[in-house]
Amino acid sequence: MATMDIDVADVYFAGLPLQLATAVSPVAVLDDDDDGAMPAEVRSWLVRLRLLDGVPFAYLVADTMLLPAESIRWFYLDRRWTDALVQGALSVGTVNSDDRTQLTAAYPAIRAELDREERNLRRAGDDPRLTGDGGPISGFILRSQAVSGWPALHVSAFSVALDRDADADFPVDDTRRMRLLRLERLAPAVLLCLFDGIPRTVHVEEPRQGVQFGFTATGEDDEVRATLQPRDASTFEYLAGAAIDVPFRSGGVPGVIDIQRLEMRLAANPETGAGDGLDSAEYALQLVRFPFRMVYGDPSLGPPLTSVFKPTVTYQAISSVFHAESIS
Repeated sequence: MATMDIDVADVYFAGLPLQLATAVSPVAVLDDDDDGAMPAEVRSWLVRLRLLDGVPFAYLVADTMLLPAESIRWFYLDRRWTDALVQGALSVGTVNSDDRTQLTAAYPAIRAELDREERNLRRAGDDPRLTGDGGPISGFILRSQAVSGWPALHVSAFSVALDRDADADFPVDDTRRMRLLRLERLAPAVLLCLFDGIPRTVHVEEPRQGVQFGFTATGEDDEVRATLQPRDASTFEYLAGAAIDVPFRSGGVPGVIDIQRLEMRLAANPETGAGDGLDSAEYALQLVRFPFRMVYGDPSLGPPLTSVFKPTVTYQAISSVFHAESIS
């Protein structure tokens, strides 16, 4: 277990803390700075611990062969494991059997409060506070050059199945958009993400901080080749089967585009509107490239996906197995 940056006195549940824990309603709605079954600072630290903050990476991935380069691993979070993690942290303040007895009596209220509060960890200050018991937590660990190349990768999770090209711009309070409990780089090329629930579709996209222009390029150095998929001037939709070979300047720096020749090739397709002449804005619309999106979800929707997140075992089934094992 990682070293704890917390005072032992803060987790010593004897006397007043225990009385407070037994007096607070298990469904009380707390503000960020309110004390409940435990002091607010302790609650905040334990919520982060429940979401694996500070847990050594070797406890998450026991062997590097389980997470090879350019791979993604999906998982459910076993709440028995995180309960044991919290109990171990709280046990720092127990000295004798009386302390352990009092902590055992207070723990149900502590666990219920942590279940609710973990959903509010990433809540914006002006958003309404989320209530209700915590449900299943799922997530993924991604190891890829994309993580190091684009540190601000955008991740979205949805409770409905979506086509890979579907517009997923749901409002933040839409129940179809699932909350991210944690999104953090554990290493330059390793990304950890936790969801509040089990998603049916997950989008991982390039950062959206700016507009990008680009082509589909192949080859290296002097052998670079590129194509452009033109768009319909009226609908801005891609024109199927109309890919254009991008011309480069001859005798110049490899990869430098010949803009005038490219405009002529666009003009050869009347649907691009280039035949009437392109101004700078219209040219930009042809060259703009939306952030690349990798979709994990139902492979029957849209074009084939190279990888999908499709659970074969439900969270309820896993819970029943764990429950049976604990009884036996």
